[in-house]
Amino acid sequence: MLIAAFWLLALLLYASLALLAGKRLIPIVAQLLVASLAIPTLLLVWVEPHWQLSAAELLAPQWLQGLYNLCFALLLGYILSDVIDLKVSSASLRIAIPSFALPMLTGVACAYWLLPGEWGWLSAVGIGLLFSITAIPVLYLFLQSIGYPPAATKRLLHAAILMDFMCWSLFGLAQGSSNPATLLWPLLAATLPLLLRALGVRHGLVYSLCFFALMLLLQQLHLNALVFGIAYMLCLGALKQPFVLPLPEPQWKLLLNGLAVPLILTYGVLRVDFHGVSQGLSWAYLLPLLVLPVLSKVLGSWLGLHWAAPAASARVKWRESLLLNIRGLTEIVFLNLLLQLQLIDALVYFSLLLMSLFSTLLPALLGTRSANYKIANEAKSSHEVT
Repeated sequence: MLIAAFWLLALLLYASLALLAGKRLIPIVAQLLVASLAIPTLLLVWVEPHWQLSAAELLAPQWLQGLYNLCFALLLGYILSDVIDLKVSSASLRIAIPSFALPMLTGVACAYWLLPGEWGWLSAVGIGLLFSITAIPVLYLFLQSIGYPPAATKRLLHAAILMDFMCWSLFGLAQGSSNPATLLWPLLAATLPLLLRALGVRHGLVYSLCFFALMLLLQQLHLNALVFGIAYMLCLGALKQPFVLPLPEPQWKLLLNGLAVPLILTYGVLRVDFHGVSQGLSWAYLLPLLVLPVLSKVLGSWLGLHWAAPAASARVKWRESLLLNIRGLTEIVFLNLLLQLQLIDALVYFSLLLMSLFSTLLPALLGTRSANYKIANEAKSSHEVT
């Protein structure tokens, strides 16, 4: 009963700040502030001393794991449904390659520099991918909230999807070197739309319901659900098959902002052992994991944006480099996976979680929202040539 009460209270905190912030904060920024400040305070000041409940106990119920998997499937399905017509344009590809490669190499070098020798090469690859990843769901919500031009939004999202697909596929290949099924089964499941089309199925809801059902199944089996999700949507795009949401869009957005995003963020934050982390934390260890991912990602994105549109203004390239540095939910899911596989420890998890929150808040802190209309017009005019 107390565990359910905590989760209800956490959801009420997110809703309360969203109501108080109103139009002054976009939803994802308010949600990240609750996750980084309010949830740890609630845990350490009230839940542990007075309710005698630890973070591990709050994460223990089986119904919570099922709800987490469901929320991830709902969120991913909604985001990818808006970019189902993905085409690998030269501009998106030019943005994606440096924005992926530079932070990836920086992360691998940083892992060998900071981590103990026993963690191995797969841990180094995982940290390199954490440096490279861009959160598709959070980027989409941020761009929608600031009213970014549709064409520029699609271009950035297409680049982000390419980067995340490379991240998850590379990790799947690395992890699958000992167990190929971790990559092959999700890719095989993603070909279901081809079978449905061959059987003459046309109704979009059938494809959507199959997608959500397989997402849940693959997550329960600890297979790579994100690779499946992206490949499934690309397959639908190749077939020109619409993706129909089970609910109208306003109700779907309410479900995501009221339940899915808060639950995924809180689940990630509770993975941190705050007592153990405080004992082993040092600035010499924390600063590189806070600064290097951001610097390498922004630099790589800037190089990619300059390669894709040399005529674009420096202001637009700077702003879009910050936007492509957004981490958020996708990084938290990836962090959870690495921690479950024991490829990183709690200290690395906590450091990169702070980096993820900082990176996602950075565009708002630097005034991206306040200047959105001017930037939007600049972005529209600068990229007409592409």
